[in-house]
Amino acid sequence: MVSRTQGLKCGGSSTDPRFQPDLSSSYSPVKCNVDCTCDSDKKQCTYERQYAEMSSSSGVLGEDIVSFGRESELKAQRAVFGCENSETGDLFSQHADGIMGLGRGQLSIMDQLVEKGVINDSFSLCYGGMDIGGGAMVLGGVPTPSDMVFSRSDPLRSPYYNIELKEIHVAGKALRVDSRIFDSKHGTVLDSGTTYAYLPEQAFMAFKDAVTSKVHSLKKIRGPDPSYKDICFAGARRNVSKLHEVFPDVDMVFGNGQKLSLTPENYLFRHSKVDGAYCLGVFQNGKDPTTLLGGIIVRNTLVTYDRHNEKIGFWKTNCSEMWERLHIGDAPSPAPSSDTISKTDLSPAPSPSSLPEFDVGLITVDMSINVTYPNLKPHLHELAELIAKELEIDSRQVRVMNITSQGNSTLIKWGIFPAGSDNAMSNATAMVAYILEPL
Repeated sequence: MVSRTQGLKCGGSSTDPRFQPDLSSSYSPVKCNVDCTCDSDKKQCTYERQYAEMSSSSGVLGEDIVSFGRESELKAQRAVFGCENSETGDLFSQHADGIMGLGRGQLSIMDQLVEKGVINDSFSLCYGGMDIGGGAMVLGGVPTPSDMVFSRSDPLRSPYYNIELKEIHVAGKALRVDSRIFDSKHGTVLDSGTTYAYLPEQAFMAFKDAVTSKVHSLKKIRGPDPSYKDICFAGARRNVSKLHEVFPDVDMVFGNGQKLSLTPENYLFRHSKVDGAYCLGVFQNGKDPTTLLGGIIVRNTLVTYDRHNEKIGFWKTNCSEMWERLHIGDAPSPAPSSDTISKTDLSPAPSPSSLPEFDVGLITVDMSINVTYPNLKPHLHELAELIAKELEIDSRQVRVMNITSQGNSTLIKWGIFPAGSDNAMSNATAMVAYILEPL
């Protein structure tokens, strides 16, 4: 999590006033230590992040009390975050107040809140549609709709949030590509920070041809920017809800056989210069064999990243109403998914009526090991049982919270939870923010 700070080198402009550490009585810098990169004075930890579009953010690490808005059930928490004092590229000209990364890692706001035991290891994002903004971000568990579809997400497969994509159907027919194409390199990655979708070359060509063959009544035209070879069509209706009358539906089939159905809104963007024209929001991913699915794919979809149960859920809904639906508590009651996850790996329970003052009993343990196994995952259950045996507790109380590997060296963060229930990871739901802008 990165906040813009008031300083001599602060770049860009933000919507709200910049954070000024000197004016906060509760702020404290993260002092230089062996686990961080230090500033030139060897007094404070620093950070630097590089992004795919060649922008960057750098600054110092600090700690303060972070609140989550008046609508949130989650109480303010002390958290470590980055105080930005330098930025380059697109970040310089954006009007955002900061950046919040939701990936896995010690400094992730998710990992910090989970380690404190104030939320369970799950979060959800819901985007608005092509024309209608709104939506919500939820930290913690939400009741699982009975018709939510799931895909496995293997944290050991890649450091990114991946899904098991096996087939893409256009107008009910599968693309004529080998299903292994969606499992190359990092596999199929779901990235909330990417706007469009990017497929390996063979899959993209098959998708483009399949869609084009179904739009006989439309005229192919140039894209809005001559610098790009966008594939665009004129003659469609401006009403987004009518696009299915001229563009085909698309299905993404997961490894467990469940399907995520996409409307044209989930793979098209509106031509900015020609009324009633639309362009494919699916592109070839250069020479990179990774399949990258950005926000366009999940327009008007609630996406739940259930990190504890290693699965990602998708539920088609009007995200402009999601905030109100979650706030008044009338979302569908939780139910086990029908995918291949074992019966003991149930979806997160609904949030309690109130957040407990304290969550006592969570212990985290960092284990550094050197192994020669090509795949450590099959042995994690055995390790958990050994730890449980030594501590004389139930093995279900021992869970992997994070794992990183480099060569033969592996660092595993274990969570030792109190006996009795999944509520050891408090299931408090934290409504954090509207997502105001449509893609």
